[in-house]
Amino acid sequence: MSLTQTKPTVESWFSSDEKFDQLYPLSTRSLAKRHWTPLRVAERAAAFLAAENNTKILDIGSGSGKFCLAAGYYKPQAFFYGVEQRLPLVYNAETARLILRLGNVSFSHSNFTRLNLREYDHFYFYNSFYENLVGTDKIDNSIVYSGELYNYYTHYLYRQLDQQPEGTRLATYHSMEDEIPKSYHVVGTEMDNLLKFWIKI
Repeated sequence: MSLTQTKPTVESWFSSDEKFDQLYPLSTRSLAKRHWTPLRVAERAAAFLAAENNTKILDIGSGSGKFCLAAGYYKPQAFFYGVEQRLPLVYNAETARLILRLGNVSFSHSNFTRLNLREYDHFYFYNSFYENLVGTDKIDNSIVYSGELYNYYTHYLYRQLDQQPEGTRLATYHSMEDEIPKSYHVVGTEMDNLLKFWIKI
C-alpha cells in the first residue's frame, strides 16, 4: 500500500512563521527573521490599515511579499500591493501567492518612486531604506546602496505621504520615522513600540 502525502491547507501555512516561511526557497527563508514581517505584525497592521472594505494598501519595499500575503489572507475584503526592486523576490512572492490562492494581492517589480502613490489609500513600511546605511545587514548585493539613496528615498516618501489626503493611514515597523511628515499622528503602538499606527490629520 502506497502512502500519500497530504497537501497543506491554506490555513495551515499561517499556523506559524516557521511554517509560512517554508513557502520560500531556502535562500529567501534564511532572511526571514531579520527582513520579513512576522505574521503577528502583519495581522495587526492589516487590521488597522484595512478598517474599511475595498481599500488599496501599498507595501513599500515588499521583499518576499510576506506582509501582503499575510495581510491579504487576514483581510480578504481589502487589496494589498507590494513593490520591490529585486526580481527574484518578486518571483518568490508571486509563487507563494499562487500557492495560497490569494486574489486580492499583487506584486510589481519596480522602484517605489516610479509609482503614483495617490492611487493607494494606505501604506505599510518596514524600513526598507535602512539597508542603504553603512554597517547594516543587506538582503543581497544585487542593488546599489548608499547614504545618498537613503536620504533621497526618505525625503521622497516624506513628500509623497505629505501630499496624501487627510485620513490616510500608515503602519510602520522598525522605522526611524525620518520619512513621516508632521501631519501624521500616532494613534496606536504595539510590539514594544516597534509597530506604530499613524493617521494623517
